[in-house]
Amino acid sequence: MKDTVLPTGQPKARARSMRLWHFTVLVVLGIIWGLSFSLARMSTESGMHPLVINYWTCLLGALLLLLYCAITRQPVPLKKEFLFLYIVCGLIGSIIPGTLYFYAASRISAGVLSITIATVPLITFIAAAVLRIEAMSFLRVTGVLFGIISIALLVMPGTSLPNPADAPWVLVMVVAASCYAVENLVVASRTPPGHNVFVIVTGMLIAATIMLTPIVWLSGTFAFISWPPGRSDWAILSMAVITATAYGGFYYLVLRAGPVYASQCAYVVTLAGVLWGMLIYGEAHSAWIWASLAVMIVALTLVKPREDSAATK
Repeated sequence: MKDTVLPTGQPKARARSMRLWHFTVLVVLGIIWGLSFSLARMSTESGMHPLVINYWTCLLGALLLLLYCAITRQPVPLKKEFLFLYIVCGLIGSIIPGTLYFYAASRISAGVLSITIATVPLITFIAAAVLRIEAMSFLRVTGVLFGIISIALLVMPGTSLPNPADAPWVLVMVVAASCYAVENLVVASRTPPGHNVFVIVTGMLIAATIMLTPIVWLSGTFAFISWPPGRSDWAILSMAVITATAYGGFYYLVLRAGPVYASQCAYVVTLAGVLWGMLIYGEAHSAWIWASLAVMIVALTLVKPREDSAATK
């Protein structure tokens, strides 16, 4: 029996299988990305400097993607518009937020890290609204306010974090999230169409590695990864793999399933980050942190673009 055909001419069975595939990619990507918060904390256990952890993550991620480019015979574009993209995104998408990320990872729990990084879509909307890329709406502004409340629940109550003195590091992570948000807008507005996103990410990581190299050497913080690798070294190697694949996986969803669908990855990443921290580190959170997580989920729901508005862009 032949498949029933939709008005678009696409068989229903194929449409169902594609929906299932996109859902699988979203969940797997979110779970793996959520693991990076615990891995970041693990990578700091040996005492390696955050700059060096970030350096090795960028370098190894770039090498993995260069191997991919060589196997698929896709050269990294070197035209002026691409070089601008590589340098800017290498700086605001890897060097600054990555270093802050690893500084904070040694001081706050993986669960709290995952909640703070969920502010990326909220800050992206604020920046897009200021630049008049996105239209203001009551629901989305309300979502931003809920996001502010979520962060306040982490830093204001004296009993929210195990060590109240670590509250400033939550704000440091919000700064890192702001960098990622700006990077999102740069990538969306300056990436030439029709190019493989993994190749573009390769250029970004190469640029970040080149810029980090003199900083690491001149600061006297350089250190080699141990061999055989210890627990912290394996964490760095694993984060390099996640760095090399997560961007591509996310933009694959944007291109194939749409930005509205891809934005739902934030839910899975945040929840998975909290659960991975509990599983690996036995993290036990206060009622304030659970309340912050719940409020952040509401914030993400409100800020997420509507299907109809996304379709008109």
